[in-house]
Amino acid sequence: MPKQFKIHFSYLSLMSLTLLLVGLQACTRSKGVEQDDIRTPDSTTLASHDTIPSEPSWVAPDTAYLSHEGLGKLIRYGRELVANTGFYLGPHGKVKPMSNGMNCQNCHLDAGTKLFANSYSAVYSNYPKFRPRSGTVEDIQKRINDCMERSLNGKKLDKNSREMIALVAYINWVGKDVPKNTSPKGASVVDLPWMDRAADPDRGKVSFQATCVRCHGEDGQGKLNPDSITYQYPPLWGPKSYNTAAGLYRLSRVAGYIKSNMPFQESTHDRPKLLDEEAWDIAAYICSQPRPEKKFKADWPDISKKPVDFPFGPYADSYSEQQHKYGPFKDIIAATSKK
Repeated sequence: MPKQFKIHFSYLSLMSLTLLLVGLQACTRSKGVEQDDIRTPDSTTLASHDTIPSEPSWVAPDTAYLSHEGLGKLIRYGRELVANTGFYLGPHGKVKPMSNGMNCQNCHLDAGTKLFANSYSAVYSNYPKFRPRSGTVEDIQKRINDCMERSLNGKKLDKNSREMIALVAYINWVGKDVPKNTSPKGASVVDLPWMDRAADPDRGKVSFQATCVRCHGEDGQGKLNPDSITYQYPPLWGPKSYNTAAGLYRLSRVAGYIKSNMPFQESTHDRPKLLDEEAWDIAAYICSQPRPEKKFKADWPDISKKPVDFPFGPYADSYSEQQHKYGPFKDIIAATSKK
């Protein structure tokens, strides 16, 4: 596959081209610092806050300008796979039954184009990259298959399959305007300040019932679309949800995701509906529920690189799995920072 994708506009009318140029002039790029897979807190992240300041500047390219043939068609198919993964690759998948029925879009909102919602904005600009979880340099195909096996609790895609090629083409196209080795602000999720206490699943249950059940149900099993195949609102635990090896099984990742995106279509990163503590506690409640268990023996060859909220030992410190899962995390951070 080529390393860079270009869109040719020769077929556009003069008016369409004019509108495109106006739109491009209105956009600015963010040259933010790259986020690693391990969150490294500092004194600023330890302060209490309930809003996320500043506006992101990155804007995803518009599929309206893509051709319906050739590369454009392939990119469009990749987007369709992200938005409706369950239809193509779910238990009754049109292409092949390979996953739990969730869509990539259930975690990467707006087909991976929404900032502070696990966007794809920085994937092309930063991959291949070294990741401490595997201890290796990973390419985009490896990252996609990680999601297939973990978040979708399924099987790997063949690297030469049309589906993998289309997904890579789409993800590369989404991030094509981001300078290499940079990440737009909000490329991942919000990094919430660590609390002074442990996150509380019981408090989280109360907040979940008040805020989340209208979409995900009392049992957390989500809501299917009218086709009874794909999810409008995904299951948050249980046999059809992501497994224990997924990134969202880390408390800080799901808490940050909740804070800036939930309740769905009501909350934004700069106008959140939930307090920080509510997001942490809801995350604790979700992570306390049963889900498919899966471990990869090759993960974290250097255990000292594990994130502070990684919920499975062994660790390079003496703190328990319970505390690594729910906190309080400041004690662990303070102890490890002295080494």
